[in-house]
Amino acid sequence: MNAEATETIAAIATAPGSGGIGIVRVSGPACQRIAEGVLGHCPAPRYAAYLDFREADGSLLDRGIAIYYAAPHSYTGEEVLELQAHGGPALMQLLLKRCLALGARQALPGEFTKRAYLNDKLDLAQAEAVIDVINASTEAAARSAVRSLSGEFSAYIQALLGRMIELRMYVEACLDFPEEEIDFITQGRVAEKLSIIQQELNAVFQSAKQGNLLREGIQVVLIGQPNVGKSSLMNQLAGEDVAIVTSIAGTTRDVIRSTIQINGVPLHIIDTAGLRETADEVEKHGIARTWRALENADVALLLVDAAHGIGETEKSILERLPAFLPKIWIHNKIDLSAESPRMEVLNGETHIHLSAKHGHGLSLLREHLLALAGWQPSGEGVFMARTRHLQALAAVGEHLTLAIQRLGQAELVAEELRLAQEALSQITGEFTPDDLLGEIFSKFCIGK
Repeated sequence: MNAEATETIAAIATAPGSGGIGIVRVSGPACQRIAEGVLGHCPAPRYAAYLDFREADGSLLDRGIAIYYAAPHSYTGEEVLELQAHGGPALMQLLLKRCLALGARQALPGEFTKRAYLNDKLDLAQAEAVIDVINASTEAAARSAVRSLSGEFSAYIQALLGRMIELRMYVEACLDFPEEEIDFITQGRVAEKLSIIQQELNAVFQSAKQGNLLREGIQVVLIGQPNVGKSSLMNQLAGEDVAIVTSIAGTTRDVIRSTIQINGVPLHIIDTAGLRETADEVEKHGIARTWRALENADVALLLVDAAHGIGETEKSILERLPAFLPKIWIHNKIDLSAESPRMEVLNGETHIHLSAKHGHGLSLLREHLLALAGWQPSGEGVFMARTRHLQALAAVGEHLTLAIQRLGQAELVAEELRLAQEALSQITGEFTPDDLLGEIFSKFCIGK
């Protein structure tokens, strides 16, 4: 038995700060003893009891709701005790301290959910969806995360695994008849079945890619010379004044970040210091941070004054940008020349003419950003996914392609199917290294 499973853990399960209700959660074999110490007796399983919460000397801590869950009928699959009291931070700490004194230890980040995973209450994809539901920044992201938590993503993965295992078993059976393996491969329609699995895998990958976009969002960096309207554009996209706008060049000295959403997709906008030569030490630091922000960007918006166009300074900025980074030229201040908003592609580069001051042409920019990120308008049936899920699905696709290329050698087909199965199983946790589990659950909040 895992040593951790014999320990009882406790933590405050509600968010930091004051609230009407706060919850201390306890999980492990000492729950009944802790309930008796705090409440005087252990409530009947799955029954909400209104009771006194008491200190060791019998003095009253608070009155609230206590619920006891007998194993395995709980979130973690272990005995669980939840104490719901008034949500003051000091009171929550006192109640937690009381549980620790009665034999529990402080839970580690994500330890409740990790125990749920280890006790087969959730698979790994569902466990990851727990934190995605909590951290969802848009309605679309929240709905997508709930679909993953409910097991929709896992069901697709398990269905693919089933087909893959069935086909692998057939191919391995062919190895028992080496002189006839080609006929068995043909008669078993292995190529056709591999093609069907590939199509289903591609559909899952596209949904997962959309879910990953909902989770991660798009990192958009605004760059350009001072006073070309970067802060005005950021304010228009954000819908509020998050950046100072003046006619004085160099007003923005540091990167300013804001998160908005477009059709449910989070857009992380970074307004940067204007790029120019300067003797101002503070502004120099801001410009240095601009270049660092570009290293993690998904797209760069290069702003220029529409009246001046792209000059030598803009070209020099372009030369310093990472070659792989998608770029959109934004010709701002078209209101000064009574120009109409428009988008055009010149020499393979997108140019959008707009007015950040008045918001004219912003819809063109929003639509193009979504298209550049690969967002599909419907968004229906999308489930939350992480980068590691996409990498695993991509690896499965590579092994299936190799299997098709090696149909004349049954042993190689079987090996590629085995590797594909192993890669796919990493998503739900059947084949997952312990160090990866530690990394995943360490990013959870304490109490979850």
